[in-house]
Amino acid sequence: MPPVAGIRIEDLTVPGADGAPDVEVRVYDPAGRAPGSPALLWLHGGGFLIGDPEQDEASSIAFARELGMLVVAPRYRLAPEHPAPAAVHDAYSALTWLFGEAAARSVDPGRIAIGGASAGGGLAAGLALYAHDRGEVRPAFQLLVYPMLDDRTVLRTDLDTRGVRGWTPASNRFGWTSYLGGPPGAADVSPYAAPARRADLTGLPPAWIGVGSLDLFHDEDCAYAFRLQAAGVGCELLVIEGAFHGFDSIMRKAGVSREFWRAQADALRAGLAIAEESGA
Repeated sequence: MPPVAGIRIEDLTVPGADGAPDVEVRVYDPAGRAPGSPALLWLHGGGFLIGDPEQDEASSIAFARELGMLVVAPRYRLAPEHPAPAAVHDAYSALTWLFGEAAARSVDPGRIAIGGASAGGGLAAGLALYAHDRGEVRPAFQLLVYPMLDDRTVLRTDLDTRGVRGWTPASNRFGWTSYLGGPPGAADVSPYAAPARRADLTGLPPAWIGVGSLDLFHDEDCAYAFRLQAAGVGCELLVIEGAFHGFDSIMRKAGVSREFWRAQADALRAGLAIAEESGA
């Protein structure tokens, strides 16, 4: 892509997990970023099947520029060629690289957030669990944009899906089957793949969850937010009435889409203690 004013975009390769290939990451670094600034590890959507960091380039640049933060977007392995846990392992490799590079890149390791949209949001939630359990690094915040959290939604027969758009029950079944490498709803599905399977959510980083009322993921996202709150984890839930899955990507210039992005930026600002004047 052509140069972006005020933003340095860098493509790097970082070490993968033991026995796994290295991971490509795309780094967005705003000019004049303050020393000890926060950072965001952003995971793209695509049902675990498709997608790349470039699809969210406009948002990543906007986060970097407005919030004065470093944004790192991994190019994680995709299903069905690479079923779970490949994506979580790649995301964790990128996250530990970011923590390891914090001093060299003038990032505050205490203010590193993870986030993503759709499958990327589910991957971010799974990454929060994985990082918590390993105890090596601790993200400060989770930004979960209509996250794909629960394979068991595929099995539900009580959902009214007449208004569902963007990601349908058929899409969901195909995505989860490809990602899990088997039928959704099995008893042995890992919470790192389907975070809603986690029984104990205590000790996780604070979170923000945003979803539309006509999104197939509405119920599972709200349930996860309420369970985080019940576990003592700070979690703000924003439900956009009448919004379908991916509405903000399809209607980028609509007022509701701009307001939805603004809510995400505000959540990052509050969750990472970013001063108003710190953005470019």
